[in-house]
Amino acid sequence: MKDCSLPVLFGAFDRHNFGDLLFPHLLAALLPGHTFAHAGLATRDLRPFGGHRVSPLTPGAMHLIHAGGELLTCTAWQAAVMLRAPAETAGLVARHDADLQAAAAWAARELGTARAIPYVAGREMLAAGGKLIFNAVGGVEWATLTAAQRAEVTAALRSADWLSVRDRVTQAALQAEGIDAPLCPDAAVMVMECCGDRIRRHRRDGAVQAMCDAFPRGFLACQFSADFADDASLDALAQGLARVAAETGLGIALFRAGAAPWHDDPALYDKLLQRLPPGNARLFPSLHLWDICALVAASRGAVASSLHARLVALACALPRVSLALPQQGARPGKVAAWADTWEPEAVPRSVGVGKVEAATLTALSLPADLLQDTAAELRARYLESQAQWAGLLPPQGLGQ
Repeated sequence: MKDCSLPVLFGAFDRHNFGDLLFPHLLAALLPGHTFAHAGLATRDLRPFGGHRVSPLTPGAMHLIHAGGELLTCTAWQAAVMLRAPAETAGLVARHDADLQAAAAWAARELGTARAIPYVAGREMLAAGGKLIFNAVGGVEWATLTAAQRAEVTAALRSADWLSVRDRVTQAALQAEGIDAPLCPDAAVMVMECCGDRIRRHRRDGAVQAMCDAFPRGFLACQFSADFADDASLDALAQGLARVAAETGLGIALFRAGAAPWHDDPALYDKLLQRLPPGNARLFPSLHLWDICALVAASRGAVASSLHARLVALACALPRVSLALPQQGARPGKVAAWADTWEPEAVPRSVGVGKVEAATLTALSLPADLLQDTAAELRARYLESQAQWAGLLPPQGLGQ
């Protein structure tokens, strides 16, 4: 990180993941007039995809703002693998996944940090007098962390000047550790308020307009992660989407919400297309942040495993259905945890692939005013929370 005189936005902006690419844009718009450094764990330039130039976090930050995301439970091993090229993932897992100690040692060398949960940084990374902020962070898999990992995270959180979490599962886990954290929805509920003009421009351009032209009766924006790789999941998802298309006349616009390892696999999208009736579906070619936002905004609703695909649809007051991961089991999932915390009872939450048709038709039948009121309420809740921690920072230049 080259300029320690700037306040630092810190997060997983160094990999291609829809929500992580979005966070720095939202915080910049919500804190106008300020210039930020953008820090992650690796040097990356994601500007070709609508992201930022990112540098590794180094000590001495003027102020440090954890911008959001599922940061509290992302281990060094997971982070290090997700920062490598997708083609390397299988080999890395084969070499290290069976030996947790060896995996941790490799990750520490790879990332250049000894932090076991490396996207959580404590007060030791700050200059004297700097403020440490955790903004609407998540950690629904808290129970999977080791005692040492939990101790590292709780020490950082206890030293923070502000902490908010985005779901009740994370809130309850921290409460059990003696840490009280208020709820804040997630900055993505502000996307249309902050970036609506940019999204509307992209909606009129290129790939999004081509999708609108291909499906003049409208389309659903659909995304699914590599977790749905088995044939049974692909068959069920294809059957459900095909029935929705037949009943509604809507097309299916398949899009990828991330190109980082363990995110969305393009080969699986090809397999799904082969299972859908000809002419019902198309693959959206763009991986650009604003094209993805514009595709969701132009749709009649979203069906996706990505939390931030759901949140962009919510911000646009559109119907949304989330796909529960096939192997989730009884473990809490971040999408379901978020929806259970913030969504009205009538709005479908996370469903298995076998229930896609019923959930999507229910979502499409929801009253427009319910969707609009929910979006407005969550914008207000987010702004109320941010006003509290933004007030901790110097108003001009944030201490520059």
